[in-house]
Order: sequence, then C-alpha cells, then structure tokens
Amino acid sequence: MPNASRFERLLTRSLDPTTVYVEGQAIKVDRHDTAAAAVLAAGLVPSRSTPASGSQRAPYCLMGACFECLLVIDGVANQQGCMVRIQEGMQIHRQVGARDIHEPPQEVTP
Repeated sequence: MPNASRFERLLTRSLDPTTVYVEGQAIKVDRHDTAAAAVLAAGLVPSRSTPASGSQRAPYCLMGACFECLLVIDGVANQQGCMVRIQEGMQIHRQVGARDIHEPPQEVTP
C-alpha cells in the first residue's frame, strides 16, 4: 500500500514488532501502537468516509476527541482506532459510511 501519509514515528524506544492486517495487507507495527497509528503507518489515507456527505476523513487528534478515526476492526464497525491497542493478527479496514444498524452489536474485548 503506497504511503501518502506524512506520519513519521519518533523513535523513543526500541520497537517490539507485531503483525496486523490493514485492508488485507500485512504490516509490522509496534505492539504498543493503536489501530489508528497502524493505519497511518500503512498509508491508508483516507481511512473512512462520512455517512452524511461521503467526504473522506483520516485519524486526526489521536486522543479520542474528534471521532475521525472510526474503523472496522476485526469485523466490528465504529471503533475509534486511536483508542484500540493493536493485537497480533488484527484485521483493520476502512469504514465507508455508517455501520449497518441491522447487524447485531458485538462485544469488544479490551
């Protein structure tokens, strides 16, 4: 996946790599990263579109305030990517529009 993002990692400690899948592509990220950081590192910009206008969005504040980082994580839509720490093998996908309100809610484990 081409990296059009200007996201750059500041090396403050040695990396502890793990593999996640962003749009089906395996990428190595630090196990302390969030799903939003993995998306930015993979260059997945934009990472979602709004349900009202379809305008494109990407992670912005990275602290849970703006909701621009909504992703589909392991099949569960509307996940704030900046608040979800990655796990080995995690599947991360763009969220296009609103989540399907007819799908049953799923439990999200921390």
